[in-house]
Amino acid sequence: MRSPISAAERLIVALDLDTREQALALVSELGGGVTFYKVGLQLFMQNGLQIVDQLVQLGKKVFLDLKIDDTPRTVGEAVRNAAIAGVELFTLQGNADTAKAAKLGRGDRLAPRFLQVTLLSSWDNADLSEHLHAPSRSQGPIDLDEFVLRRSERILASGCDGVIASGSSVGKLRKKFPELLIVTPGIRPSGAGADDHKRSLTPADAVRAGADYLVVGRPIRDANDPKATAARIQDEIARALANEAA
Repeated sequence: MRSPISAAERLIVALDLDTREQALALVSELGGGVTFYKVGLQLFMQNGLQIVDQLVQLGKKVFLDLKIDDTPRTVGEAVRNAAIAGVELFTLQGNADTAKAAKLGRGDRLAPRFLQVTLLSSWDNADLSEHLHAPSRSQGPIDLDEFVLRRSERILASGCDGVIASGSSVGKLRKKFPELLIVTPGIRPSGAGADDHKRSLTPADAVRAGADYLVVGRPIRDANDPKATAARIQDEIARALANEAA
């Protein structure tokens, strides 16, 4: 059973901006129609938890995407500091000890839920081969989706709540793990450029594949009318959900 999330709530707008002022200006422009925002390294390095606090004070939900990995004590304390009301999702790296420490830092709270990246959406076969130091291409290209499935099994076994996955991997993950929380980045509306995302999906394709949340940054941020663009994406999500339910 897919989680009962509304079309509007499924859209997470990535605040990939340099300053708090730029981020809050975009949030203000998008208004009440967008309720969920991602704060990543770019914005966090300049503003820290201050921007997270301000988003929460505005009644927004936050996906804190820092992909942290350190000693268990450091991870636990970092999560304890960040586990404020409104922070719903949080990315980790590392192993089972990392996830265990993060849960201890979270304490009795239900949130944030912990995610790990299966494979960056900016990576393709060549990038993965380079990362894994694959000895030869004579063995054929690495199957990205098989890699993601194996990695997702390890992520879930470590104690995380879900994964970040993109491209064709999403549908295969949903089929194998019906209850898995899947957050999909690199979403591009039909006709939009993929930018540096080598494995992207349209909003409708992502919903049909089984994504729970869709992360959209540049197509909204750089649009002539960000609010209208966000609304169109939410409408596409709603139509895909309605077709899925029919």
